[in-house]
Amino acid sequence: MSSKPLLHSRILHRQFNSFFVPKARPLPYGSQNRHALNARLSSSTATNDDSEETIHYDILESVESIWGYCPGGYHPLTLGELLHDRYRVIHKLGYGSSSTVWLARDEQSDQNVALKVGESKRRTSEVDIITALGRSQSNFFNVSGEMMIPTVLDTFKIRGPNGVHPCYVTTTCGPSLRDLKGEWSADLFQIDVARALAAQLVLAVELVHAQGIVHGDIHLGNILLHNRPNFNKLPVKQIYKRFRKPQLQVVSRADGRPNPRGVPSHLVTPIWLGKACERITLAEARIQLIDFGDYHNGLDYMECSLWNSSTPECRFEKPKPPSFPSDVWAMACTIWEIIANFTLFEKYSYCADDITRDNVEVLGMLPPEWWSAWGARAESYREDGTPIKKNEIRTWEARFENSIQKPRNKRGMPLIGAREREAIFNMLRPMLKYRPEDRCTTRQVLESEWMVQWALPEYEKAKRLPWKSLR
Repeated sequence: MSSKPLLHSRILHRQFNSFFVPKARPLPYGSQNRHALNARLSSSTATNDDSEETIHYDILESVESIWGYCPGGYHPLTLGELLHDRYRVIHKLGYGSSSTVWLARDEQSDQNVALKVGESKRRTSEVDIITALGRSQSNFFNVSGEMMIPTVLDTFKIRGPNGVHPCYVTTTCGPSLRDLKGEWSADLFQIDVARALAAQLVLAVELVHAQGIVHGDIHLGNILLHNRPNFNKLPVKQIYKRFRKPQLQVVSRADGRPNPRGVPSHLVTPIWLGKACERITLAEARIQLIDFGDYHNGLDYMECSLWNSSTPECRFEKPKPPSFPSDVWAMACTIWEIIANFTLFEKYSYCADDITRDNVEVLGMLPPEWWSAWGARAESYREDGTPIKKNEIRTWEARFENSIQKPRNKRGMPLIGAREREAIFNMLRPMLKYRPEDRCTTRQVLESEWMVQWALPEYEKAKRLPWKSLR
C-alpha cells in the first residue's frame, strides 16, 4: 500500500459543473491574483488537420474557459441565433465544465426559457433521469408549486464545428447559492432563510434517493433559487433594461492570428439575476436542485464532490461509484455552507494530506486501517491521535464561532442559540461519519431535532408568504 492516501485527480481538477454558476461580478481575491500573475491563458487546440498546437489567448474573466471550444467540446453559440426553429438566444445564464446555459425566447410560446447545450463528447442520461424524477411524485413540488428539480420542456441536438451537441430546454431559474454567497461563501443568509434553504435541500435529496437515484454532485453551485413568478413572461427589452444587456468579451489570440475553427469570436458574460445574499427574503427562499449529469449507474467510477468536501473513502479505498452515503456527506458540508460564511473543511488545497488533516481536526481520528495508511500523519499527529501542535488545531466548536457566530454578530444578525447550535452538531455528526456504512440516511436527517424544531418550520412558514412579481 502506498504511504500516501489515494486522491483521484477527478476531484481536484473538476470545475463546478453547475447549471448557472458565475455572475457578472469581480472575481474573488484569490482568482484576481492568479489572473494578475498569468496575463495569458494557454490552451491546446486541435487544428483542422488533427495536429496539436499550443495557442495562447488574452485573459478573459467571468466566462467559460476558452479551452472548452475544441472538437468534442462546447458549441460556439451567438446571441440572436435561432435553434430548433424555435428558441432565440438572448443572453447567457451560465456555464459548467461540460455545458453552456443560455437564456432564450421561445418564439412559439412567447416565453423565456433556459437552454442547456452540452459538449459534443459528453454522454449523459441527465434528461432521462430528470424526466423520470418529474413523473415519480407530486411531492417534488416546492412552496410555489414549482418543481424542486428541473422540468424538461424540450430536447434536440445541434450540429456545429465541434460536433453534435445534446440540448434540452427547461424553465428558467435564478442564481445559485454559490453565486449569492460568493466563491468563498463569505456572505451570509439571514438565519430564517438559511434554515428554509437547508430544509428544502434535504427534502429534495430524500425524494431523489427514494427513487433509487444518487445525485453525486451536491454543492451550493447546484442549488438554484427560482425566479420571480412573471420572469419567464418579461419581454426581451425589459430584461435588458432591468438586468443589463449582454456584455461581450473579445476572444483573441496572443499572436494576432485568426481563431481556430470552432472557437467563437466573443464570449458572453453571464447575466446576474440575484441580489445581495443578506437581502434574500424567506418568501424568496425557493430552491431547485440541478445537474444530474454526473449521476451514474454504478458501472464506472466518478467522484464529483468539490475537493474540500470530498469523502474520506475516496482517498483511502479503491475507487467506488458515488453512493447515498457520499451524497449525505456532501449534503452535510453544503448545509454548513448555507449557514456559515466559510466551508466546514477549510483547506482549499489540491493536496490529499491537507484535506485529510482538516477532516481529522474536526472529526477526530480516522478508522485504524486508514490512520495507519496515512503517510503524512506523523507531520501533525502522534500515533494515539494527539496533535503535535495543539495551537494550530481548529476544532468543530472553534469553526462554529469563527464562521457562524462572529460574522453574524459583526453584521448585526441574530446569533444562533446554544440549544440550536447543539442540535446542528447532533445532526451533522452522523452525516459525517468516516465509514460510509455508518452515516445516517436523508430520512434520518429529516427526523433530526434541528430539522424538526428549526429548519422545517421555517420552510412551512415560507409556503404561506406571498411572492411579489417583477414590475
